[in-house]
Amino acid sequence: MRAVVQRVSQACVRVVEEGQGAREVASIRRGFLVLLGVHSADTEREARVLAEKIAGLRVMEDADGKMNLALADVGGSVLLISNFTLYGDCRKGRRPSFSAAAPPTQAERLYRLFGEALAAQNIPVAWGVFGAHMEVELVNDGPVTFVVEALNGDIV
Repeated sequence: MRAVVQRVSQACVRVVEEGQGAREVASIRRGFLVLLGVHSADTEREARVLAEKIAGLRVMEDADGKMNLALADVGGSVLLISNFTLYGDCRKGRRPSFSAAAPPTQAERLYRLFGEALAAQNIPVAWGVFGAHMEVELVNDGPVTFVVEALNGDIV
């Protein structure tokens, strides 16, 4: 399971519906925008380990401007967006292969479990719409961006 974690001062997601334009479905202020990719070999263990790691990341600024605080310390939240393209393989040819990404049923179940695991740690979670065409807007604070990955139940 792979996550791109961006520290944001605000972020929102809109779902694009054919013929109807885009409608906002979720937004946050201070916190993390998390783009989450689920690998075909991922299990509930990776979802829980990754959620615990991200919830505990001390990358929010303290009073001295140092990255020293976690989301809960600053009342931050997460905007969670599913993103199968994080497992796109661009090594061959010009069109990425997505064969490593989990099938939709598995991916959605683990995406939900990941978000619930964050919420269980008192992190408010705002949700994108799984499988929808979305527009994500954010103000990256810093910029601060990390790639965090769980493999075989461990952070790698």
